[in-house]
Amino acid sequence: MTGFRYQAIESNGAPVQGTIEAEDRKTALQLLGKRGLYPSNLEVCAPSGSARVEVPKIAAKPATRTSHTFGSGVRRKEITAFTREMAALLGAGIPIPQALDGLGEEEENPALRAMVLQIAESVRKGVSISAAMEEHPRSFNKLYTSMVRVGEEAGALQKVMTDLANLLEHEDEVRGEVMSAVAYPTFVLGFGIFTVVILLTVVLPRLFSMLQEMLDILPLPTLILLRVSGFMHHRWPVVLVVGIAVVGGIRWYIKSPKGAFVWDRVKLKLPVMGAVFRAAALGRFARTLGTLVKSGVPLLPALKIVENTIGNLVLAAMISQVAEETRGGDPLAAPLRKLGVFPKNVIQMINVGEETGKLDEMLLKVAEIEERHMRARTKTLVSLLAPALILVVGALVGFMVIALLLPIFKMSRAIH
Repeated sequence: MTGFRYQAIESNGAPVQGTIEAEDRKTALQLLGKRGLYPSNLEVCAPSGSARVEVPKIAAKPATRTSHTFGSGVRRKEITAFTREMAALLGAGIPIPQALDGLGEEEENPALRAMVLQIAESVRKGVSISAAMEEHPRSFNKLYTSMVRVGEEAGALQKVMTDLANLLEHEDEVRGEVMSAVAYPTFVLGFGIFTVVILLTVVLPRLFSMLQEMLDILPLPTLILLRVSGFMHHRWPVVLVVGIAVVGGIRWYIKSPKGAFVWDRVKLKLPVMGAVFRAAALGRFARTLGTLVKSGVPLLPALKIVENTIGNLVLAAMISQVAEETRGGDPLAAPLRKLGVFPKNVIQMINVGEETGKLDEMLLKVAEIEERHMRARTKTLVSLLAPALILVVGALVGFMVIALLLPIFKMSRAIH
């Protein structure tokens, strides 16, 4: 047995401290929880009362870093790991405040540590964990807090946290596959643009100044390239400013309500990419709605949550119409069929799920189908995109080489 010195708060808010013996730290937290105590500090101490030894903190598992963040200083992968660990602690029977304290103390990210400990403090004061998480909307979105609230009300918080962890981990996996797939084409495009700009602004102006002195009349390709290169060489600050202004203007328009809606509509209608965007959005719709229904969220509130989390304003407006039509208790399949977005076999699966009372299972199967389609189409697109980009870059560089060699050939013929 190991002795632990603790500082805790009783249910009435009074502070208390003392010692307790247990086999390990987790058992000590469980024993204190059974006594109605909420420990704020727990340290190992020698049984004889000698100098205490602080418990070494467990090294947090390094989280895979991504560019996506849930909130200020808190990354998506860290929220996913927190959810999984929270589900494991709740499954072990550890009370919510102690579980939050343990995760907060072991967390290496200062922003996440402060947030988790703040949630733990709110829970000790009688605030529900869902309400405490709602105070951090950038870290815990509406989908997250709604599922946690349902888990609290149904007494199945551990199960709901497990479902949430599965959902977040699956989304991270899909996002990672897509990012790794487009990494090579993005590199090819960036390297090609960089090469062309260096040639136009640095290399070619020096060569063409020499050629122009030697020849009275330059070939048309050489003349075109000379004009473009000269403009880029002498007006590059203007080109840079205009380019930044255009990119900034496009980004501002896309982030505006009207621009975002137009951009989401364009994405769905693109020749090849549109099918990928549509499959990704429909897969997210089905998986999110299926997870919510599985966790006990009623269909109408679940549709409202999905409307805010689907990631496409055009489809969100359609889901809003579906929610209005199901408000009177109508089935889900009929209004979805009217949208003309879901394939017929998907509508049939949802209809069967409603009739058999297994809507959540059918929605998750639909999500698997749409995500499988999205991955297959993404792989096909990337396999075609990389050679296409290489051909475009090669054509540009080839045009420059031809424009450069034509005057040389002309001079050699003149010499002979």
